[in-house]
Amino acid sequence: MSDHSRQRFSTRWGLLLSVLGMAVGTGNIWRFPRIAATNSGDDGAGAFLVAWVVFLLLWSVPLIIAEYALGRKGRLGVAGTFAKLAGRGWTWMGAFVAFVSTAILFYYSVVAGWCVFYFGRMTLGDLPLTFEAAEGVWNSFQGSGFPIAFHGLVMGLGAVAVWKGVRSIERINKVLIPTLLIIVLIALGRTLTLDGAWEGIAFLFTPDWPTLTQPRIWLEALTQNAWDTGAGFGLVLTYGAYMQSRHGVVQNSFITGFGNNTISILAAIIIFGTAFAILGAEMDSAAVLGVMQESGPAATGLTFMWMPQLFAKMAFGNVFAMLFFLGLTCAAFSSMLAMIELPVRVVSDFGVKRKHAIMGVCAAAFALGIPSAINLGFFENQDFVWGVALMLSGAFMALLVIRQGARKFREETIDNLPNDWNAGRVWDVIITWIIPLLSAVLLGWWLWLSATQYAPDTWYDPTNAFSIMTCIVQWGGAMGLLILLNRWMAGRLRGSLLAG
Repeated sequence: MSDHSRQRFSTRWGLLLSVLGMAVGTGNIWRFPRIAATNSGDDGAGAFLVAWVVFLLLWSVPLIIAEYALGRKGRLGVAGTFAKLAGRGWTWMGAFVAFVSTAILFYYSVVAGWCVFYFGRMTLGDLPLTFEAAEGVWNSFQGSGFPIAFHGLVMGLGAVAVWKGVRSIERINKVLIPTLLIIVLIALGRTLTLDGAWEGIAFLFTPDWPTLTQPRIWLEALTQNAWDTGAGFGLVLTYGAYMQSRHGVVQNSFITGFGNNTISILAAIIIFGTAFAILGAEMDSAAVLGVMQESGPAATGLTFMWMPQLFAKMAFGNVFAMLFFLGLTCAAFSSMLAMIELPVRVVSDFGVKRKHAIMGVCAAAFALGIPSAINLGFFENQDFVWGVALMLSGAFMALLVIRQGARKFREETIDNLPNDWNAGRVWDVIITWIIPLLSAVLLGWWLWLSATQYAPDTWYDPTNAFSIMTCIVQWGGAMGLLILLNRWMAGRLRGSLLAG
């Protein structure tokens, strides 16, 4: 094993900040408010929040516990962990989990590039005072070559940041995450003082119960929770490989899940409060929600259109706008470090030198992210396809534990550690039954209704951005290739398995 493979986080605090850095990112501040907006009912988004919290408890936290423990036990990347703990015939499954996270990296770095651009724009330019002006900045940026340039910039910075291994990641996150939290709290404080903001906050938390009969709401709630927390990504497993043996996983998992989702709620309060404060005097709630849902494809421009206007309404707005987008950049970058480290660790386990793995992964991520940088329709498709694929990744993680016996795995790896809680038998039930059942039922429910009710005329069209077939073709292509390569990958892992 390389020296980097033997590295450990120096403290539990360093581990937690790094995992929170992975989890707290643009998924909280950029993605969560837009997903809440697009899944709101006529009366509010509260029903979506209920489904979201249910999946925090029944999906995210149990899977985070599993990933921490699997990483600490296996001491390898995702593919190597599956091969070591389940058998070499399962290598492809771990590789698929890694591929899903890496596919998300391809377009996630594009979002990180948006954050860097807006940080520079807020630092050097005037704040847009109206929605039209903010929309103009967004559209002008998207119509230029800057998205590709900034995508390349953040990939290059990410390569430099992970070059020295987990120690440099730990040091960077000790600065990035506290900085982000302070800035979010400043933005929250100003939002709560805006006239009309409380109407937006009330709308956010008011449930429209009939929306829970729609399978799309549950699907979006589950995938967003996975997106929020990183559950099922394999990212926690990757960092868990570097945690010290004496550090427990249960308390860490609850802190990761609930701490991360608290940031998501704060971000949604800021965005909803701002939108209703700005537009509430001119239109009713339904019209405000419509504007929020249409701020760019899939509301991708929501944060980037509304936040500059929030800061334009406060004293020293330019300074706070600069700080906010600096914080958003910190969030994006800290998450991206984990997304780079995951495939780098997998490739390193295959016997490739770390520096070559970093260069290869980052070069491939830049090249494969270009379509998302230049075409928001393609970006939408990738966010949809690989976001839903997180259900498969989570189910595969549960299967890895089931393969070893959930109760045996818990008793030997998780419970009875000093200064930590026990996961208990409830965790066994959730991992063994609930997570596989949720994955199968929700995915099957969505596939059936999409083919028979939602899109009966386009479900078979792989070129349709949101069809069943676009998912099946992309998932099946990746999975089929990895199954074909299973024996070769298992052979390449031989040295790492013996050393681990």
